[in-house]
Amino acid sequence: MNIDLTSTTTRRIQEALTQARHQMGGPTIGMVLTLVIVTDESAQYDSLRAANEAAREHPCRILTVISRDPRGSSSRLDAEIRIGETGPGETVLLRMYGPLAQHADSVVVPLLVPDAPVVVWWPGQPPEDPAEDPLGALGQRRVTDCYAAQDRMETLCRLSRAYAPGDTDFAWTRLTPWRTLLAASLDQPTPSLRSAEVLGEADSPSAELLAAWLEVRLGIPAHRRVSEGPGITAVVLHSDGGELTITRPDGRVATLGRPGQPDRYVSLLRRPIAELLAEELRRLDPDEVYHEAVTRFEKEQSRRSALQAVPAETPLPAVPAAPSEEGAAAEQEQAAEPAPETRSSAPGKGRQHNRKKAGS
Repeated sequence: MNIDLTSTTTRRIQEALTQARHQMGGPTIGMVLTLVIVTDESAQYDSLRAANEAAREHPCRILTVISRDPRGSSSRLDAEIRIGETGPGETVLLRMYGPLAQHADSVVVPLLVPDAPVVVWWPGQPPEDPAEDPLGALGQRRVTDCYAAQDRMETLCRLSRAYAPGDTDFAWTRLTPWRTLLAASLDQPTPSLRSAEVLGEADSPSAELLAAWLEVRLGIPAHRRVSEGPGITAVVLHSDGGELTITRPDGRVATLGRPGQPDRYVSLLRRPIAELLAEELRRLDPDEVYHEAVTRFEKEQSRRSALQAVPAETPLPAVPAAPSEEGAAAEQEQAAEPAPETRSSAPGKGRQHNRKKAGS
């Protein structure tokens, strides 16, 4: 069932939802949470498709906030309600025009499922500070995606500095299979680890977070290496007994290598957005492990910035070379010889000597 409402209000939207639910034979809401998607027209189709697939596992009310022409002079709210077609939940597209787009939270609050958690998701460019954003402040969980940002690494640095309990990012969610495989590999007897290497694309936020997680959990230095991708291509753990390697050059199948054992092949597919979103909706409490990883990453970035900001050292004056043994001996002999008398140094003595010579 599709219902289009033009120049509407939140009360009309709520009444249309109740009426449609009764017509569909569902007198109760039956939603476990509210998912708020903040996007634009170009990305709303893909984000809604992923949200509807995730809603099959987590029935929810999906509120899609789309800002249209926020610089317009008149405010208007258009709504499109979809029930019973794409999934078990309810989907509402909210298109806001004019100054109303600057106050989207006032439109979303009346449409939240009562007494249910709220998850806010930015599929594209995330805000400067998700926790301080008017819509982000409504959610128990705030989901971003650095990979979809214009500058991935700068966005990851900014979100790391602005972290608040409840924040998470798909760059971290993509690491779940990698972290699971690494943890299972280290459950077996392993020699003492000395260092680690993470190979991935130059602007891969997931590779940076994986290196930070290895440093926190294993207490060893983890170095970033650049590869052609896609995504993360390999993780190497250096130990006293050899190297433990996980390589995935094609983005599908990984090869696990251990010293003294034959290689094993493990499925390590790059997951779609719908699976990433469904995983994040399974837990609504703060992710402490993600907090540790972004804190470590932020400290490492601060250290690198401090090293780059140190000015070049002022060159020291040249130090004369030490004289050789022959030169030193010559200098000592020269210092021991008495200085020759000069006329300027003893003028009176010279005149007396001349008088005696003349009288003789």
